[in-house]
Amino acid sequence: MILFTLLALFFAAIVLRRRARVPLALAGVTLFWLLAAGWLSEPLLAWAQWGMQSVAPPTYATRTVIVMLGGGTEYDDSHKLVPRHDAMVRIATSADIYSACKRTGARCDVVVSGGNPQHHATSEADNYLPYLLQRQVPRSDIVLENRSRTTYENARNVAALLQGERYDSLILVTSAYQMPRALLDFHRFGLTPHPVISNTRQVRVGVLPRYDNLVDADTALHELIGIAQFHVYRLLGWF
Repeated sequence: MILFTLLALFFAAIVLRRRARVPLALAGVTLFWLLAAGWLSEPLLAWAQWGMQSVAPPTYATRTVIVMLGGGTEYDDSHKLVPRHDAMVRIATSADIYSACKRTGARCDVVVSGGNPQHHATSEADNYLPYLLQRQVPRSDIVLENRSRTTYENARNVAALLQGERYDSLILVTSAYQMPRALLDFHRFGLTPHPVISNTRQVRVGVLPRYDNLVDADTALHELIGIAQFHVYRLLGWF
């Protein structure tokens, strides 16, 4: 979405600035080639995921709460609504952590936080539930938070769920690119979860443009702008 907006701005500038059409067009083509070929996407993604590669493994206590953030849904070739790739990895990671937690004898709960920002048939949390059940996480230990549309709302709504609840260890599961912003938002609501990275993204740098590199660049820009927005809002007293 961010890259689409940038492309639209380039197009508008080319239309309005007739004398500068050629240099603007060349600048636009060069910029999008650098992004699609990975030369700009790689540092952007590395910046968004900075510091997330060496996170320590979680520790479990008497009562452990595992919070998994939604990662979107999509329709497959048979028009079935399924978790997107990053969400599937988050589900697998959360289930593995739950299993490890239970082996310690602790009480373990999984909070799945994800609403329906894409306006699909069901919310992310409800869509992910069967996949957690398939991975041997019992329904009685799963809490669905299916109203959040943003990372900020994830943190706010999870904080409301946990208010007044006693827990000894709080674990947050999401992808590396989302974790820095998620931690800021959770800290904003007085929660200090231990981060667990479900997956990191990698850019393939080369000569030929790749669509995946544009997706990674857009994702990185979304997270970096979100972090900047958080700090601006804090300075303004809005958060």
